[in-house]
Amino acid sequence: MSENNTNSEMMNNFIHDIIDEELAQGKVTKIATRFPPEPNGYLHIGHAKSICLNFGTALKYGGTCNLRYDDTNPVKEDVEYVDAIEEDVKWLGFQWNKRLWASEYFDTMYEAAEELIKKGKAFVCNLTADQIREYRGTLTEPGKNSPYRDRTIEENMELFHKMRDGEFGDGEAVLRAKIDMASPNINMRDPVIYRVSHTTHHNTGDKWCIYPMYDFAHPIEDAIEGITHSLCTLEFEDHRPLYDWVLKEVGFWPNPPRQIEFARLNITDTLMSKRYLKKMVDEGRVDGWDDPRMPTIAGIRRRGYTPEAVRKFCEEIGVAKANSTVDAAQLEAAVRDDLQNKVPARNVVMNPIKVIITNYPEGQKEMVTVENNRNVPEMGDRQVPFGRELWIDGDDFMEVPVKKYFRLFPGNEVRFKGAYFVTCNEVVKNEDGTIKELHCTYDPATGGGGVNAGRKVKGTIHFVEADSAVRIRIREYGHMMNTLEDGSMEFNQDSLKETWGYAEPSLAKAEPGERFQFFRKGYYIADTKLTTDTEKVFNSIVSLKSSWKK
Repeated sequence: MSENNTNSEMMNNFIHDIIDEELAQGKVTKIATRFPPEPNGYLHIGHAKSICLNFGTALKYGGTCNLRYDDTNPVKEDVEYVDAIEEDVKWLGFQWNKRLWASEYFDTMYEAAEELIKKGKAFVCNLTADQIREYRGTLTEPGKNSPYRDRTIEENMELFHKMRDGEFGDGEAVLRAKIDMASPNINMRDPVIYRVSHTTHHNTGDKWCIYPMYDFAHPIEDAIEGITHSLCTLEFEDHRPLYDWVLKEVGFWPNPPRQIEFARLNITDTLMSKRYLKKMVDEGRVDGWDDPRMPTIAGIRRRGYTPEAVRKFCEEIGVAKANSTVDAAQLEAAVRDDLQNKVPARNVVMNPIKVIITNYPEGQKEMVTVENNRNVPEMGDRQVPFGRELWIDGDDFMEVPVKKYFRLFPGNEVRFKGAYFVTCNEVVKNEDGTIKELHCTYDPATGGGGVNAGRKVKGTIHFVEADSAVRIRIREYGHMMNTLEDGSMEFNQDSLKETWGYAEPSLAKAEPGERFQFFRKGYYIADTKLTTDTEKVFNSIVSLKSSWKK
């Protein structure tokens, strides 16, 4: 199912305990799962948990996992979303056994509906949608029967055929299951299982003008495919009695699937709703579904997150029976842990300050050696240029230093990483009082960063040689949403801040999608849309330091 996926070694969870018991008892012999997205939007990080669970479970037990599109609502589907879903599943490291469409089963679903009518278990109702809601009752009060509930089997079959043949307009008739209007579970109060919709379907064209409701279609789809375990998020727990009722009453399948619910993924300051995410896109608050602020899989991919980190995160949070909220910092920690031993470091300075080494020979340049990743010696070293004029990061200089500030300030000596010890002698200012440049001197005896200098300095800073510096755009991202005191969310107007900086010359060749650690800053990726041969644009992935504690 996947060559590069690690989830074949998934940790056990309560779902796997159930499967283990069923395998031991011989209730099942071959595990079959499915991932059934509705193609009405891009998948988000919450779907990643479901993808990892469904595909990972199949991998663990040597079974199969289908990708099945729930395209029972022809109004909302779009081929753009289908393409995005498949790219997301593959990016996470999985490959489906079969790619299927719910609409391929419309004939069987129609036969199943007729079977219920024949058994007196379904009836055609002409109440309006508002009236159906009114008749349904409340959580504390039972509903009341539709005046059309006692139609004869023959009458219901005739009316259902008329629905199929287009003799009713949208909303004029529905087919409802006949269960129990006094059930404490509102989902069992004669739910609608077919509605009229004169809409062309992307797959079946104009063959149908009636379409099954999700709660009716879903169990039938699972049963047709031979799914053994239908893994759903917790909001479907109250729908399980209807799931089981449909399969039992239709009676076509002797070994029906078992639905098991697990807690959906909630993350702090993260919007987990395709409907609201689509609203963000439609209103232009973000730059499309793959905006790096978006919690969509497309968004976090463009942001620079890795599939390995997402899979690890999904494994670490586990599979629970009760809903909870995960700290967003835990996801960031998983990304950071994955990148720290994969990504080479590069020198980049932001809010740059010019440094002139006054005692360094004019016109002279040299190459100094710095490591690519100090955690991974195997990644080797690289050469960066050093000369008389340099740029340093604005955070690495203070004219009036605070206590325990060990970087550059007037009179202080620091190590320029891989190069020399440098002392700040003079601060040259512009007429408006801003810093124009720093005049410094270097100690020629401290080449190689002063490794053999016989003395030590407390501070080490990085630099970029001025003549060869590459100007880059830097996009710093925060959480797209802020959570208010009442628990609601609002759009974070400061979620994107664009700045610029100077980089060492190697970043002039950075390819879209290439990741780097900006030394002492964080992890960044060359944006896959905006980076060109002539302009390099980098997205912040995650900071170097974590706020989350295991």
